[in-house]
Amino acid sequence: MNEWAQIYNPLGNIALSGIVAALPIITFLLCLTVFKLQGYISGLISIIVAAVIAVSVYGFPVQKVFGATTLGVLSAIWPVASIIVTAIFLYKLTVKTGYFEIIKSSITSVTADQRIQVIIVAFSFGAFLEGAAGFGAPVAITAAILVGLGFKPLYAAGLCLLANIAGGAYGAMGIPVLSPALLTNLDPLSVSAYTSVLMPIISFIIVFILIFTIDGIKGIRQTMPAILVSGGVFAVVQFAILNTIGPALVDIFSALASLIALIVLLRFWQPKEIYRINKDEKVEAEEDKVKYSFKQISFAWLPFLLLTIFVTILNLGFVKALFAPDGPLNKLIFNIQIPGLHNSVVQSAPVVETQTTMAAIFKLDLFTNTTTAIALAALITMIIFKVSFKTYKDTALETIKELWRPILTICSVLALSFICTYSGISATMGIALASTGNLFPLFSPVLGWLGVFLTGSVVNSGSLFAPLQAVTATQIGIDPAFLVAINVLGGDMAKMISPQSIAVATAAVGLVGLESELFKFTIKFSVIFLVAVGLFSLVFSMLFL
Repeated sequence: MNEWAQIYNPLGNIALSGIVAALPIITFLLCLTVFKLQGYISGLISIIVAAVIAVSVYGFPVQKVFGATTLGVLSAIWPVASIIVTAIFLYKLTVKTGYFEIIKSSITSVTADQRIQVIIVAFSFGAFLEGAAGFGAPVAITAAILVGLGFKPLYAAGLCLLANIAGGAYGAMGIPVLSPALLTNLDPLSVSAYTSVLMPIISFIIVFILIFTIDGIKGIRQTMPAILVSGGVFAVVQFAILNTIGPALVDIFSALASLIALIVLLRFWQPKEIYRINKDEKVEAEEDKVKYSFKQISFAWLPFLLLTIFVTILNLGFVKALFAPDGPLNKLIFNIQIPGLHNSVVQSAPVVETQTTMAAIFKLDLFTNTTTAIALAALITMIIFKVSFKTYKDTALETIKELWRPILTICSVLALSFICTYSGISATMGIALASTGNLFPLFSPVLGWLGVFLTGSVVNSGSLFAPLQAVTATQIGIDPAFLVAINVLGGDMAKMISPQSIAVATAAVGLVGLESELFKFTIKFSVIFLVAVGLFSLVFSMLFL
C-alpha cells in the first residue's frame, strides 16, 4: 500500500504554516460574506483552494485528494443530508394534511405571546429534538414551526440556531461528549462534569438573549417569570444530569422539565402585554378560538412523538449490540473502504501519541441511523393520517426541489473538511494554536469551533481535535478531560455559523440563497460565546487545575 505521512509544519514556521492552513476557511468566509456567493459555490471555491494547498504545500497526492472528496460527499449525503430531507418531509406532511394548524393552535393556546412561543418551540422543543435526533433536524423543524406561527423566515432561522446552543453539546443521545471521551480513553462522566461547570450558565443566558433579540429590555422585563422558570429549570436539571447520569439523556430531561415548568407557570401567569411581531395583528379572543380535544392535539403531534420513539429505540443498548461488530445483524452495516485513501495516510505526534494510519470508511448503516428513525415515523404518519399517493409524491418532490442546493452546500463543506483532515491542514491549525503553551486553554475552544465550522458536527470536531487536546493538556500539566470538554463547548458555539447548519436553516424557512444574511445574524453571538468559553477555560485551568 502506498502510504503517505502527514506533515504539520510544511513551511518551517508553525505560525506561517497555520496562516496558510487557514486560507480555505478564510476563502469560504469571504465568498459567503463579502462576495455574497451562495453556500455551495462558496464551498466549491474553498475545495479548490484547499486542494491546491494540500497538493502544492503539503505534498498530498492528487489521488488522495479525490478520495477525501469522495468520502466527504458520501458522508454528507448519508447521514447528514438524508436526515434533513426526511425531517423536512415529516414536517411538510403535517402541513399538507392540515394537522399543523392543530399543532399551531396547541402552542398558541398555551400563550399567544410570541416571545414565549420562541422559548417553547426554539429553546425547549428544540433541545428535546436535539437530544433525540440531532444532526440539524431540530433547527429545521423548529424554524419551520416558527414560520408557521407568523415569524419572519430569516428571524425564525436565526433564533432557532441561537437557541440550539443550549442542547447542541449533547445532541443525538450525548454522542458529542461520549465519542471524543472514548476516542481519548477518558471517562465520559468526567468530560460531562467539566462541561457542566459552564454550560448550564450559558443555557440560562440564552433564554435572556432570545427575548432581548425579539423585544429588547422591555421584553425581558415583561417576560421575566417565564425566563427564570424556563431557563432556570433547564439549567438546574442540565447540571444535575451531567454530574450524575451523564450526557446521553441530558437534553431530553432538561427540555421536558423546562417545558412542563413553563406550561404550569402559564396556567397562572401571562404577560400583561401580549407581544405580536405584527403589531397590527389582533390577538384572537378566547371565545373565538377553535377548541381541540387532547386526543386531537396528541394526534397532530404524533409524527414528532413517533420520531422520538424510533430514535430512542435505535439508540437502546441491546439494539446497538445487534449491529455491533460481533452482533448477529452486523452484516447489515456496510463499511465501504475508499480505495487509495483507507489506511494509507499516517498521523504522528503531536496529533496522536503513536503513529497511526487513518481509516477512510464510508459507513452505510441503513437500519440504525437517525434517517431510518425519521423515515419510519414518516411512513407510519402517512398510514395513520391516510396520506394519498399524490400528496406523498408532491411532498417528496417539493422537499427535494427546496433542498437540492443546501445538499450541495453540505456536500461541498464536508468534502472541504475531509481534504483538510487527511492532508494535515486541520492538524496544522490545531498545532499552531497548541504552540501557545500555558495560554493554550484560552485558545483551546477555538479548535472545537474550527472543527464544527468545517464539519458542521460537534461529534466530528471531537474526532478531529480531541486527541490533540488531550496530548497538549498532558504536556502543559492539566486534566485532559477538561480540554476535551472545552473542545465540545467551543464546537457548540460554532453550530450556529457552520455552513451545514446555515444551509439547513435557510432551506427549512425557504430562504435558500440568503445564507450570507443568516450568517451575519449569528456570527456575532458565536464569537461572543467563543470568547467567553476561552476566558472561562483559561481562568478555570489557572485556579483549579
